[in-house]
Amino acid sequence: MPEQKTIGFLFIEGFADWEYGLLAASAVEWFGARAVSLTPDGKPVTGISGFRLTPDRSGAADENTDLDAIAVIGSDEWAGKAPPDVADLLNAVASRGSVVGGICAGTLALARASLFEKAKHTSNGRDWINGHEAGYAGDSNYQDVPYAVTDGKIVSAPGSAPGTFALAFLETLYPERGSDLAQMRTLFAKEYAEAS
Repeated sequence: MPEQKTIGFLFIEGFADWEYGLLAASAVEWFGARAVSLTPDGKPVTGISGFRLTPDRSGAADENTDLDAIAVIGSDEWAGKAPPDVADLLNAVASRGSVVGGICAGTLALARASLFEKAKHTSNGRDWINGHEAGYAGDSNYQDVPYAVTDGKIVSAPGSAPGTFALAFLETLYPERGSDLAQMRTLFAKEYAEAS
């Protein structure tokens, strides 16, 4: 039996409800992962839908030494005047060789932690990310694409790409599960193939 991996999902006030569901449910149901919810201060937050989330723990680095991966979920608050500083947590996870992912405005947290300095990445558009974090380390590595980008253990995606974010994240965390990931990709693709 393979060792169970633990994925942290980092939420802040106003989190985008559609950005984590596919990844969290797929990781637990199909890959046997343990998903834990985090907020920077360990206090409850409310999503765009109005759903209230009470986290399992805070985003303190020393409280999350068990994480094999972390996904930073988008919220307009990441682009606000006083976004939470989660660089210590993200760098601690990255320094262990674990997966660090960001989707939508969650990519700003990765940019602020200098995780894009040597990694190809994407976000909600080149102008968008530069408008919020001008001159961030690694801005020349930006890939202007509508799907998730993986470079090493860093995964990023625009907010419109929760499907490829889930796939890229899980491919990075479970490289040995290629056939399961291929089935998952085919399943996701059917929705779009049948609709067009």
